[in-house]
Amino acid sequence: MNARRLICRVTPLVRPRTHAVHIGRAVAVLLIGAGWCAASLAHDYHAGDIHIVHPYATPSVAGTSNAAAYIATLENTGTRADRLLRVSTPLAGRVELHHMNLDAEGVMRMRRVDDAVLEPATPIKMRPGQGWHFMLTELKQPLIEGQTFPMTMEFERGGKVDVKVVIQVPKARAAEPAAHKH
Repeated sequence: MNARRLICRVTPLVRPRTHAVHIGRAVAVLLIGAGWCAASLAHDYHAGDIHIVHPYATPSVAGTSNAAAYIATLENTGTRADRLLRVSTPLAGRVELHHMNLDAEGVMRMRRVDDAVLEPATPIKMRPGQGWHFMLTELKQPLIEGQTFPMTMEFERGGKVDVKVVIQVPKARAAEPAAHKH
């Protein structure tokens, strides 16, 4: 039994051509919607062999002139090392690359670094309170959740790339009860 007869037997009150047109339109609408959703979720960039996934910043604290920005995943997909040399945004007077780690006494220390070496196949995941982050100083306006701002990243081999940074509360912090925020 062919598909046309099956449709007719299953839905005898709908003419086969009309039913096929409705299905075709529904599929087209779903595909267009899926494309829009994928485009809105896609938040990654490339600079040569460097893959930059989901640049984001945390909302600034009222009355402060500093904030932090992160890259969910920064990965060198090539075969040779590259270096992140500079980061800038019109939203801040300066952007510094910082690295946090535990010292010998178990104290978390943050230090400014001049650049970051990106080894092949060794992704860097930036998260609040750990490892790498960008310190935005001399903010020209507050960072408000839900807004975005431009940021330029410059790599030794990969060149410059402009990214859009989403301002968001990190999921772990968003899930905390309000009374437990410090």
